[in-house]
Amino acid sequence: MTDTAAIIRAEGEGERLWFYGGGVFTIKASAAETGGSFFMFEDTMAQGKMTPLHLHPDEEEAVYVIEGELLVHVGGENHPLGAGGLCVAPRGVPHALLVTSKIARVLAMLAPGRAEAFYRGASEPATADTDVFGPVDFDRLRLSAERNGGIEILGPPPFDMSQIGSAVATGA
Repeated sequence: MTDTAAIIRAEGEGERLWFYGGGVFTIKASAAETGGSFFMFEDTMAQGKMTPLHLHPDEEEAVYVIEGELLVHVGGENHPLGAGGLCVAPRGVPHALLVTSKIARVLAMLAPGRAEAFYRGASEPATADTDVFGPVDFDRLRLSAERNGGIEILGPPPFDMSQIGSAVATGA
C-alpha cells in the first residue's frame, strides 16, 4: 500500500454487491484503497454455486474458507476445503470452485487489485433483502470479462452436481 491510512472494517461493513457469479460479496478493501496492491472481499455463497474454469492472467487469487465447504479445482485436481482451509491460485493457473455445503463464506484476495473491475462489472448493488441463492449468470460473467479484463474464462465448471454435499466428508 502506498498510503499510510489504515483500512478498518468491522463485521458486516463494506460495500455489498450481488455477484452474477452467485452470492453476495462485501468489499473489505478496494484496489483504490490499497493503492492497487490488492482487492479483498468476503463472499457468501449458496450450495451449488460454481465458477467456470478460469484464470487470472496478472494476479494471484487467495481464497480462505471462513464457514462451510468448497471443492476447489486447481492444477487439474479437485481439493476439498472446509473452514480454515486456504487455496492460492497463482496467476495464469486455471481454477474453479463449487460450494458443497448449504452456505459458504470465504475471504478472497486478488493481488494486485486489477480484477476488481471484472467483479464490479459482473455485480449490482445488494440490499439487506438480497438472497444469496440466486442463479449464476455465466453470460454476464463472460461479458464483464470481455469488457473489464482481469479474468479469462476457459470453459464450463469442471464439476458435476453429484459432488455437492459430500466433497469434504469424502475427501473427493
